Formats: sequence, C-alpha cells, structure tokens
Amino acid sequence: MDDWARKILSGDIRALARAATAVENGDAQAAALMRDLASLPKRARVIGITGPPGAGKSTLVDRIARALRGENRTVGIIAVDPSSAVSGGAILGDRVRMQAHHADPGIFIRSMATRGSLGGLAGATAKLVRLLDAAGKDFILVETVGVGQAEVEVARLTDATVVVLVPGMGDGVQAIKAGVLEIADVFAINKADHPGAGELVQDLHAAGWTSPAIQTIATEGVGVDELVAAIGKVERGRQEARRGQFALDHLGVAVRSIDEALRFYEGQLGMSVSLREEVPHEKVKVAMLPMGGPRLELLEPADPESVIGRFLDKRGPGLHHVALRVANLSTAVARLKETGARLIGEPKIGAGGHRYVFVHPGSTGGVLLELIEEKEI
Repeated sequence: MDDWARKILSGDIRALARAATAVENGDAQAAALMRDLASLPKRARVIGITGPPGAGKSTLVDRIARALRGENRTVGIIAVDPSSAVSGGAILGDRVRMQAHHADPGIFIRSMATRGSLGGLAGATAKLVRLLDAAGKDFILVETVGVGQAEVEVARLTDATVVVLVPGMGDGVQAIKAGVLEIADVFAINKADHPGAGELVQDLHAAGWTSPAIQTIATEGVGVDELVAAIGKVERGRQEARRGQFALDHLGVAVRSIDEALRFYEGQLGMSVSLREEVPHEKVKVAMLPMGGPRLELLEPADPESVIGRFLDKRGPGLHHVALRVANLSTAVARLKETGARLIGEPKIGAGGHRYVFVHPGSTGGVLLELIEEKEI
C-alpha cells in the first residue's frame, strides 16, 4: 500500500480531496489507489437521497448531516449535479450550498458532475463512496442529481434510500407503479408546511407503498430527527435479519515482530496493511491485512507478560485465534451464557473500536474463538 493510500486511511483531508479529483478525472494513479483500497472491508453506512428537482434534497442532506454530527458521527457528502456545458464540472455546486460545514473536519463534501451518466449518479460515484469509506466516515450521504423517475441507480449503491417528495404530487402518485418510488426505504415528505402534505402520505399508502413517510420542513429542521430515526430503523431491521448469522472476520496470528512478519506479507506476498495500532489494555500491537472480505491480524506483544507474550513463550509464533463477526454481540453473549459456554471475561473494546469477547477453547472444540461485533451506526 503506497503513502497516498495510507494518508487516506489515516483521515488526511488533503489526500482525500486530491484522490477524489484524480478518480473523477480517471487518472492512472487513481486506478492504482483504488486497487489498494479494494480489499478493505466496508464500514460506512451509505444513504441515498433522491427525488424530483426542487424537492429540497440539498437542504435536507444538510440537515441530516447536522443531526449526525450532533451524534458525533463523521459524514461524507457526495452531491451529484448536472454538468456544465462549458467546463464539464458540477453546475450547481452543493459545496457552496453547504458552506456552514466548511470548518467542520468531521464532514467532507464533494460535488460531482454527471458527465453524461444517466440514472442520477456520476460514473465515478461508487469509487468516491469507496474513498470516503476508507477515510473512516461513519455515514456517506449520496444526493442524486434529481432528473426524474429514471433515477434508480442510487439504490444499487446505498444501504438505504430516502425518496424526497413534496405536496402537490397527489394524483400523480396514483399513477406511478414503477421507477423511483419502488426504491424508497423511507419517504421524506418535504415542505410539509405546504397544503397537501397529509394527502400525499395518504396517496402513497393508498397506492400500496408501505415504506414509512416522514413529514419534514428541511429549511427549519422540522422532522429531521424523525427521518434519521426512520433510516436507523431500516438499518436495525437489516441487522436483525442477519442476526444469528456468522461470518469470518479475521485470523489472529501471534508474531514476535510485526515488522519482520511484514517483510513476508507485504514484501513477498504483496499484501497491504489497512490498520496498525497498539491496544494498551491488551498490551498488544496489531496490524490488519485485508484478504478480500476477512482479514489477517498480526499480533505482537507490547509486554512480555501480556497474553500474546505468554502465548509466544509457551507455543511460539502461530495461529492464536479465529474471529467471527456477529451483528449483535450482546445477543450472542446472552445465548452463550444460557447454554453454559465458557467466556473469557466480558465484552471489551479492541482494535478498530470494535466490541469483542473471547470464548474458551474448552467450549469450542479446541480453538480460541473471538466474537466481534459489527459497528452499529
């Protein structure tokens, strides 16, 4: 992994901005950068905001970002605008419309021109989402260009989609059986202080659309907290659907020196480190190497008397544990306790800010098992 990628992973805003420009321009160096980032696990929640022109999408995105920052979430905003016929750049420039955030390092805003792409997004939007994810953003808000009912590509890119509508659609909703309404996880009935907001909600339900419809007045921030809560409920529902399912997160390998081990993994295999840190309460140094979905975790003792230090003294370098990812750690722990499994302590916060707990080899058939929780946003 080159220095550019490392800077993006560390949250360097200048490196991220330079990369975003390079990706939009299709630079060869950007292609190499995206290959470096391709194997990293997805962490951010990607929310699409779409709907017809004039519905107030940009103002709503601005208010959603404020609400998320109030919860100490970091936010990336990708605003897709029509292209200038002269420069080819974004013609409206949502960065100008969201100047209130310019001094907030927790928000990164980027306007993108469609450059002829259809479906409401730009050709490089997915790559920019990947960049913001790699930079550690908790939420990525993708605002589409607002071209009409064909604007459905955003649903393929995002985890949840908000369709913004305004009063006055009434009879039109009855006739819409396909297109943008079908991708709505949540409806935002914006400009709800205008006549017809309640009727629009009724028309949506009468037409068979069952997604929650939240009335908002984006210019005043009315209903925004309720909208954010509805988006969160969609995410929790999807986590519930995954509950009980397990996925391999990483393999933990004890090594005497991470630097020496990386001579093989980086120097000879060509793998890249996505995270390197020390976990003080565990007295261990950690390096994560992505392997597609799962990761390889190299563990070096920071203290000879640490768990990893004692493991090395007793068994030497080698596989220390297997880590499985779960949607809800509390539920998994409660189930294990009920069935008499032997846990090693209570859940803690480890590398990358994740909650985890270890299950004793005596309960697992001989392997030390770590259960690690997906970060909830």
